[in-house]
Formats: sequence, structure tokens, C-alpha cells
Amino acid sequence: MNAQSSTPARPVVALESTVITHGLAYPANLHTAQAMERHVREGGAEPATIAIIDGAVKVGLSEAELLMLSQVKGARKCSVRDIGIVVAQRGIGATTVAATMFLAARAGIGVFATGGIGGVHRGHPFDVSADLTELSRTPVTVVCAGAKALLDLPLTFEHLETLGVPVIGYGTDEIPAFYSRRSGLRADARADTPEQVAEIVRARRALGLPGGELVCVPVPAEDELSVDAAEAAIQRAQAEADAAGVHGAASTPFLLGRIAALTEGASVRANTALLANNARVAAAIARALAPLQ
Repeated sequence: MNAQSSTPARPVVALESTVITHGLAYPANLHTAQAMERHVREGGAEPATIAIIDGAVKVGLSEAELLMLSQVKGARKCSVRDIGIVVAQRGIGATTVAATMFLAARAGIGVFATGGIGGVHRGHPFDVSADLTELSRTPVTVVCAGAKALLDLPLTFEHLETLGVPVIGYGTDEIPAFYSRRSGLRADARADTPEQVAEIVRARRALGLPGGELVCVPVPAEDELSVDAAEAAIQRAQAEADAAGVHGAASTPFLLGRIAALTEGASVRANTALLANNARVAAAIARALAPLQ
């Protein structure tokens, strides 16, 4: 396995690749990936989009590799369990939150920006994303807009509490609900600056506490999808998924596609806006943590 890694002068922010292959359609997926990398650089950090290409783990992609991923068909959606399989079979794999965390930590990267984490699926409490387990054991600070709104949010954050993962509201006391700025769920702590996040991370590392931290950043207000509009689309999409027997790894891409159609693209606009915003915040946190890294 050939893992690309380097030690640039600037701090590094990891980025996932499933948003390119499974989250958005071409060319929005390519433009979003490029924008996230640009926002990280503008924030004073170095982006490292992670993927597996022809069996090689890539920590940091070229423009040509980003373009290829944005158009490739049949890339495997890789959680941690899939990494060894894709490497051995010399395949192409797009990394989920869990796999990106694992590979980022392996490369010495301590901050990761994404859209929303996986969690407990609505109506299927035994269908739990590996993202939650990885957060409990891998020391990476994950910057997101909360869990994907199509999940069971109360159960997801209850599960994180059980696993000992702290949830930090960035500029808010309330955990955002991905497309929407409010969920009704209270964060474990509030941080209003990157430095305050860094203080929590440093304290946890000094104490030898396992796992990472979840930093939840609300979607920009001007791009927010109202809670009522989001919930109506999610409930209808979930009913369609249940009727069609869609479950497991296939459920999230199906649901995201249906929600986008039902909201006439408003969910995609919120999604792309929060991804860019999370990249900016992650870069600032990486800078604040640079002495630790």
C-alpha cells in the first residue's frame, strides 16, 4: 500500500471523498470538492482529500485525480472495513467519515472537515453508522454540520454520549440539524473561537482520553433549509426508501437524491454552503492546534 504523506509548513485538514462519488452529481461534486480545498487554503491550512485509487491510499489528491473521481462509475463507498479489500483488489474507493478519520490519523492529520456524520437510521435503530464507533476510538477532531438530518438525531447523539464522544457547538449551544441551524438538542459544550476548540482538544489529549471530538457548525443562515421543509422531504423520502426496500449503505445516497428532488435543489444549496463553511472553520481550528500537531 502506497500512502502519500508530506509535512507541509502549514497545518493540514483532511477531506473525505464520498461527497464526490456518492453525495453530489457531476459537475457539482467536482466544484464542491475544489471549493472545499480552496477554502481550506484560504484559511491558512493545506487540504488533503483522501481516497483509494488503483489500490493506493492517497492522502491529498491532484486536480486530475479529483476530476477522475467526480466522473468515475462504480467507486466503492469505503468505511474502515472496506479499506483492506479495495487496496488488495487494486480498486477505487471513496472514503466515508469513518475511513477518512482512520487514514487521516494514520497520516498524522488531526482535523477533518465534512458535511454531516452518519448515525442511527430512522425506524432502524440497529442500523448504526461506523462513523460513531470511529469517533470513539480515533483522535481526530471532526468539523461538521451535525449528523445528516435524515437520521434519527436524538438516538444518534445519545449513542455518541454512550461512546464518550464530546459534541461541541461552534457558536451555538444547540446541535445543528445539517440543513437547518437548530435541532432542539443541546451540545455538550459551546466554543465561539477556534482557540476554544483547541483548548478542549488539548485537554483531552493530555488526559489520554480516547477518540475524537465532534465540532458542529450551523449552516450559514442565508442558505438554511427550514426545519419544516427539510422534515417534510425527509419523511417522504424515507417512506419511499422503505417501500422500495432500500437500506444499509445504499440508503443515504438514495435519500439524499430524493430530498434534493423534493426540495427542488434547496437541500443541495444548503449542503454545498455548509461544506464550504465547515472547511473554513476546520482550517482555523487546524491553525489553532498547529503547535499540538
